[in-house]
Amino acid sequence: MKIAMFSGGKDSLYASIRAGPIDAYVVLVYSFPIPSPHLVNLGLSVQTGLLTRKPVFIKRLTKGKEFSETVEFLRFLGVNTIVAGDVYIEEHLKYMEKLANEVGASLKEPLWGMDPLEVFYREVEYGIESRIIGVIHSLKDILGKVINQDNYEEIARYIIEKKADVLGEKGEYHTLVEYSPVHCDRLSYRIIGKKSISKNIILELGTI
Repeated sequence: MKIAMFSGGKDSLYASIRAGPIDAYVVLVYSFPIPSPHLVNLGLSVQTGLLTRKPVFIKRLTKGKEFSETVEFLRFLGVNTIVAGDVYIEEHLKYMEKLANEVGASLKEPLWGMDPLEVFYREVEYGIESRIIGVIHSLKDILGKVINQDNYEEIARYIIEKKADVLGEKGEYHTLVEYSPVHCDRLSYRIIGKKSISKNIILELGTI
C-alpha cells in the first residue's frame, strides 16, 4: 500500500499529488503540549482527505511511544511506500528515512529541496484552495484567509515581509484544504470562533 502522511493542509496534499497516485492517507494524532490547528479541527482534516475519494486512516499515538507505534501501525496496514511533504528541515527528513527503514518501505519526498516560494506558487497554480486555520501572533492578519489564485501573491508577500517561512514549514501557519482538482466536492464547514493558545491563534471550525 502506498500512503501519504496527511494533515489536511495544502503541503501534504500537494506532496501526495506530485508523488503520483496513492492508496490512502494516514493522519497521526500526537499529544502535543500546544495543540495543532489540524488536531483541533481533526474531523475536517479527515473529511478533506475523504473528499479526494481516498480512505483516511487515523492513529492516536501514546506520548513517548510515537515512533514505535507509528511503525507498528504502518506495518499493520501493509505499507510499502510512504509519501511525505518535507521541504528543507533535515531533522524531519532523517526521521522519515528512519521510519521508512523500520517499516520496510520506500520513502518519497517530492517537495524536498524545492524552493519554498516555488512550492507555494505551484500549489495554488495547480488549483489548491486552502484556508489559514492557525498562525503565530505576528501573522494574525492572515488568519482565516483563503489562499487562492486571486490573492496568493499578496499573502506570500505578507508572510515574507513578516520574516516567516512562506510555507509555514516551522509552524508559522497551518492550512486546511477546501478544494482542489482531486476533490470530488468542496469542503463545507462553518467558523465557530478563534482562540489564543501560547504563541498561536487557532480557528475553531464546525461541520454544517
